[in-house]
Amino acid sequence: MERLFGEEPPPEPGERSPEPAYAPLATRLRPRTLEELVGQDHLLHAGSALRTAIEAGRPHSMVLHGPPGSGKTTLARIVAEHANAVFEQESAVAAGRAEVRAVIERARHRRATSGTATVFFLDEIHRFNKAQQDALLPAVEDGLLTLIGATTENPYFEVNSALISRAQVYELEPLGAADVRVLLDRALALGECGSAEVSEEALEFLASRSGGDARTALNGLELACRSAGGEPVTIAHAEDALQRRALLYDRQADQHYDTISAWIKATRGSDPDASLYYLAVMLEGGEDPRFIARRMIVLASEDIGNADPAALPLATAAAQAVEHVGLPECQFALAQAAIYLSLAPKSDAAKRSLSAARGHIREHGAATPPAYLRSSVRSDGGYDSPHSRPGHISPQELLPDTVVGARFYDPDDAEAELAERLEEIRRARGR
Repeated sequence: MERLFGEEPPPEPGERSPEPAYAPLATRLRPRTLEELVGQDHLLHAGSALRTAIEAGRPHSMVLHGPPGSGKTTLARIVAEHANAVFEQESAVAAGRAEVRAVIERARHRRATSGTATVFFLDEIHRFNKAQQDALLPAVEDGLLTLIGATTENPYFEVNSALISRAQVYELEPLGAADVRVLLDRALALGECGSAEVSEEALEFLASRSGGDARTALNGLELACRSAGGEPVTIAHAEDALQRRALLYDRQADQHYDTISAWIKATRGSDPDASLYYLAVMLEGGEDPRFIARRMIVLASEDIGNADPAALPLATAAAQAVEHVGLPECQFALAQAAIYLSLAPKSDAAKRSLSAARGHIREHGAATPPAYLRSSVRSDGGYDSPHSRPGHISPQELLPDTVVGARFYDPDDAEAELAERLEEIRRARGR
């Protein structure tokens, strides 16, 4: 009865049967051990809770949230192999409650007849509706099976809270270009491209332009080698395989700074087309979206300021979107912000005003505040609160004696309403 379902005994870690020769390169080269896995050091460093659980063979139910090609399926298989468990896999795109019930029934049979554990990997778990997800709850709750769900969407929005509470959520990051390059070099070392020579430029292109997706890079390498027909694989073959052009862009070199400088100046110049172009160059070149978002926040105050006070919260919201959803979805928030910042009225008054105030202090030093403005224990009690005055404006001088009459804020044409308000306040205060 132990072979009722025709299953072989679970293999030892790293000893899984090879994938069929016709499988894509990314599948054939799928890492089988933690040592072979690249990336995700923030989750799998020595002594981490997840690594410890895997190495001990005591997996727990989890949801793996990350972009395509970041290793969700690979990690799930490694979990199953270390646990000496049978690995069951379904995609929520095609599976329904019937398939889930069948997986649970097989898991129950294994547990009763041989004591073998089951790891159920459910890809695209966010595609299951509430009823389908609820069908998993008893089996997960009882430990009948270890559920590993994978999703590219935020699981806290897409997965039932009842299921989330019974599983640990792990966020996988896109692979870095160096991580992808390790996998490409591994493929070449194993002779997956035959005797064909692959140029360094082609390998760097595949590593940097795959968007952190190992599957895309490896399958691109396989296609490039095939199209080269045994001849040396050039960057042209790699470009054709990925259907992308090579970019002269290096996140660590001058192009990184030149392009962000061009984006700032194009946006400051109120040209949304140029702003979007340089934004696209950075995104296609693998720029960190958090770096772009930070520059947007700076520009919102430095170049727009109070000419459009909504620019700063919008840029900040774009930065929050980057943190919450990541690539690729956050690119739309960045595009929205780039367009808005381009078309917003421009003013550098905030920058100029602060520079003027700091310049005055560097030249003259910082004067002591009037006694009536100091903290309560040091004040002379002469503070005249504007809230007790008509219009909430007091004539009391607020600058130190040696700075009285200085003017640092000089609103420009884009801040006409603020300039008018400032004049009204100065007249009301007798200035």
